Amino acid sequence: MFLKNEWYVACRAEEITDKPLGRKICNESMVFFRGLENRVSAVEDFCPHRGAPLSLGRVCNGHLVCGYHGLTMGCDGHTVSMPGHNVRGFEPVKSFPVIERYGFVWVWPGDPAKANIDKLPVFEWFENPAWAYGGGHYHIACDYRLMIDNLMDLTHETYVHATSIGQTEIDETPSRTITEGNTVVTSRFMEGIKAPPFWQMAMRANDLPDDAKVDRWQICRFSPPSHVMIEVGVALAGKGGYDADPKDKAYSVVVDFITPETDTSIHYFWGMVRQFKPQDQALTARIQEGQGKIFSEDLEMLERQQKNILANPERKLKVLSIDAGGVMSRRVIDRLLALEKEA
Repeated sequence: MFLKNEWYVACRAEEITDKPLGRKICNESMVFFRGLENRVSAVEDFCPHRGAPLSLGRVCNGHLVCGYHGLTMGCDGHTVSMPGHNVRGFEPVKSFPVIERYGFVWVWPGDPAKANIDKLPVFEWFENPAWAYGGGHYHIACDYRLMIDNLMDLTHETYVHATSIGQTEIDETPSRTITEGNTVVTSRFMEGIKAPPFWQMAMRANDLPDDAKVDRWQICRFSPPSHVMIEVGVALAGKGGYDADPKDKAYSVVVDFITPETDTSIHYFWGMVRQFKPQDQALTARIQEGQGKIFSEDLEMLERQQKNILANPERKLKVLSIDAGGVMSRRVIDRLLALEKEA
């Protein structure tokens, strides 16, 4: 159902403190902790002694100590010691390759021997002071592909997000979807329209008149295993739209890292990076709050959709032209799944 020989966001780096963090990724129960030299490690969340979750333990001297009987586990999944007992002969538990980058911890849930740092996506904005980022995390009870469908078809904004980013022009303006290798791109460009409330706020923040007519764009990019980056923005009408001078537009990228937890649940790491007023922390907080409310509206819809699908497995869902982005993204996933199975 999901690719395993890939990098997924497991958590925000700040979530791993002096205590271990338990999390399920692609049906693999893992525990993350900071071991020697403060480096993040991930092993199976299973104590080889009595099967207790190691995430209920503690970190001591760079090792993970089980909270049940004190078995000490190394960063590589091998047992180190246990008070009064020789446990060196215990079979090791799984260990998972991890990388800490961009403020996130990335994990490779598949074959460790195939872990390839070059497959980690590159995002120049996270380390560029010309951009500002704010985001959050939601746990959602739905198939990760439903979230991809949601993000690759933004016509739902007119209805689900009517009071923030939705407007009828999204429905009225056709989109274009293409596949470029393993990337799927759906784009929509609207001209001479009124900006919706969220973008009126963004225009004011960038010293633009919020009642002016604008050209608006949405460019959704899916890339494996389950990331969707969405270029969004508005520019004063007639100033060049997407290519307008920065002083005439408010431009951002919606960041969506979708990490499967199980077949029917996900960890959704959402956020937005922007190019205007990057040093304004109050604006970052305001946008983050507004975006969090927008995505919370998706949460209820997706969870109820998943329940309906599970309750009616015999019913085949219809496909329309607006679904092209999600359909093509699923085709990419299916093709890569077949290749991974053959390898």
